[in-house]
Amino acid sequence: MTTAAKTSTTPAVPADDGTDGVLGARYRALTLGIVSVVLLLAFEATAVNTAMPVAARQLHGLGLYAFAFSGYFTSTLFAMVLSGEWCDRRGPVLPLFAGIGVFAGGLVVAGTAGSMWLFVGGRAIQGLGGGLVIVALYVVVGRAFPERLRPSVFAAFSAAWVLPSIVGPVVSGAVTQHLGWRWVFLAVPVLVVLPLAVMGPALRRAERRQPQAPGGALNRRRIGLAAMAALGAGLLQYAGERLDLLGLLPAVAGVGLLVPAVLRLLPSGTLRAARGLPTLILLRGVAAGAFFAAEAFIPLMMVTQRHLSPTLAGLTLTSGGLSWALGSWLQGRPGAERHRERLIRLGFLLTALAIAGAALVLLPAAPTWTAAVAWAFGGIGMGLSIASISVLMMKVSPPEAAGANSASLQMSDALGNVLLVGLAGVLFTALGGGAVAAANVAGTGSGARTGLAAIFLTMTAVALLGAALAGRVRPRS
Repeated sequence: MTTAAKTSTTPAVPADDGTDGVLGARYRALTLGIVSVVLLLAFEATAVNTAMPVAARQLHGLGLYAFAFSGYFTSTLFAMVLSGEWCDRRGPVLPLFAGIGVFAGGLVVAGTAGSMWLFVGGRAIQGLGGGLVIVALYVVVGRAFPERLRPSVFAAFSAAWVLPSIVGPVVSGAVTQHLGWRWVFLAVPVLVVLPLAVMGPALRRAERRQPQAPGGALNRRRIGLAAMAALGAGLLQYAGERLDLLGLLPAVAGVGLLVPAVLRLLPSGTLRAARGLPTLILLRGVAAGAFFAAEAFIPLMMVTQRHLSPTLAGLTLTSGGLSWALGSWLQGRPGAERHRERLIRLGFLLTALAIAGAALVLLPAAPTWTAAVAWAFGGIGMGLSIASISVLMMKVSPPEAAGANSASLQMSDALGNVLLVGLAGVLFTALGGGAVAAANVAGTGSGARTGLAAIFLTMTAVALLGAALAGRVRPRS
């Protein structure tokens, strides 16, 4: 946290009369605008999860399956820090709109890719846009909404996943089966028009009510460190894909770039779980990494181990999207504020239970719907923990540090995804999953099953670690 952040007492938002809700006259247009952006991101994510197993097989890239997910989050490591600096000095409007445009461009590149590596490149471009967007959205919440409404706004973010969670797998699966997976990516950019039209005027009105951003040059040191972190993460992923002696060189270089950059970009004490903000930042990465690393491989498991269609495999994740909204709504209820620590711990425990429960599908005797039921508990857990972490982060962040702290929170999210999704890919490949699936479309060999089991066991342990650390989210009195 900067020195200015420690000393400033400038209010984040204009005086609030305490009567309007998020859909009241004062905040309605802005709420609908930013929620429409989350709706776009949510629809893309659910659609991609459904189409990814088919895309990877048709591009002969099952060995790079995890890279299609982790490549997205690698580029966000850079984009989130850039967005935080940009927001703190210029306001969130420009990075938000620029991010939406870049995100749409990445979808076009992925949808027209002729090889798996080009497809991964398109996903990385999407990550640049997504990183700009998500930090800008958090800054909008911190600047434009009073503290009493922020839990409701984060609950609305989660609620925006409900419709895509229901419709996304069905639409994406139908398009993948009848028109081809490419149209899942090429059709989504059309949806960009909706958030641009809805939120533009509302955002500008909200900006006029705020104190002007201080301006000045962006912090090139932080941006350079973010580039180091992204490059280091990319090298580590490349080394994990090779799994040979020649991979040691990029692995060492990746660690040498990533570790020093992360230590300087995240709040002091994050990696050792120091009480307060550092633990909040760390737990965001732990939660996101464990949950999404497991989620990325559930559709592949359902397609290769249980021979489900892409549509039905994608629908397995629908319960998680719906229950996530429920969990986020619960943490926003009156009286929840004094139970934040317990809500975060409960969220991690439910996530661990869900990951372990989904792994039961690897047993032939377990019914296929076991994964959907388990993922419903995981969604509740993530809704409770992620929203509560965000609320506590905003509470301890002075206005002029909102961008930097939001960027740190989102960077931890992305870093957790990069490292744990990448680790999942290494486990899957090292235990023979990629080779078995490449040789046998059904992928029912012992290598694929062993690799998937190792992934779910590892991510269950990571979620339990998060539950153990939840008691450190509040600083000592």
